[in-house]
Amino acid sequence: MTSPDLPAELKAALDGKLRGFSRNDAAGRAASISKTYRSGGNSGAIRSESDALAYALARMPATYAAVTASLNALIEIRPDLAPKTLLDIGAGPGTATWAAAEAFSCLQHFSLLDANDALRMLALDLARDSTRLRNISYERGEARTALATADAADLVVASYMINEIGEAEQRALAELMWEKTRDTLLVVEPGTPAGYARIIALRAHLIALGAHVAAPCPHDGQCPLQPPDWCHFSQRLQRSRAHMQVKGAEVPFEDERFSYVAVTRAPVPSRRSRVLAQPDVGKVEITAKFCTTEGLSFTKVPRRAKADYAAARRWRWGDAVIEEN
Repeated sequence: MTSPDLPAELKAALDGKLRGFSRNDAAGRAASISKTYRSGGNSGAIRSESDALAYALARMPATYAAVTASLNALIEIRPDLAPKTLLDIGAGPGTATWAAAEAFSCLQHFSLLDANDALRMLALDLARDSTRLRNISYERGEARTALATADAADLVVASYMINEIGEAEQRALAELMWEKTRDTLLVVEPGTPAGYARIIALRAHLIALGAHVAAPCPHDGQCPLQPPDWCHFSQRLQRSRAHMQVKGAEVPFEDERFSYVAVTRAPVPSRRSRVLAQPDVGKVEITAKFCTTEGLSFTKVPRRAKADYAAARRWRWGDAVIEEN
């Protein structure tokens, strides 16, 4: 499994950009950009090199961790997946591209698309000295327009960008993304009820287009969860000193909540149940919430069943489990 922490090359590139950059200025810019996103805005708030760097400092580690966790879950279900080409839609500072490069050593060609010129320039700067990413192709343009003329890729990724476009645009973009997908499409969104709703709508539309769900769902049917419940996961990541300063954080770690769906051209042969929340470990038994091929399930493993109980103690939120007891 790939580590959720930023790779050494990317850390070094960010550290190089930080020389002479005021942490207080970065914190102010990051807070303003975050406020814009929370109020329904988009990356249009990122207008300058300083804005882009402040945004990357604040959000790149968590976004990287979420995309990496999603890719790890996908690889667990599809260990045979060996993409050679990547298409990163709404690529921003290139976060998903870095995550995919770490997850798949077989990737050879990286194409990125985004409408924000400041983020595009930062992505190119960060990749300039990378062994594998120095020759990335990064086109500036609105997602649908740029995607229409882009080459198809084995792996297509759209991370934290669906929320920036309207519902009708989301459906049209889903069709284009699937059209450009040779093998697998991964979409990652914030782990909020609204982010989950976007993922579920996208998932249903892609299945109607002929896609098969690889992760996190063990089925292609309707999601069994009912409001106010929603499907999301959590990935813990370590914060660097600069990250803590920009976020105004006091603890050296962050838990990023995210929702995702990975779909493939071919049906998935292995259907594993998914742990939907951190299991409750009690004195008498362990209770775990699963999404299974048959729907939602609450599994109880008694302490007296020693072998099963020991196995259940290793279950973690987001794990794919072959069978539950």
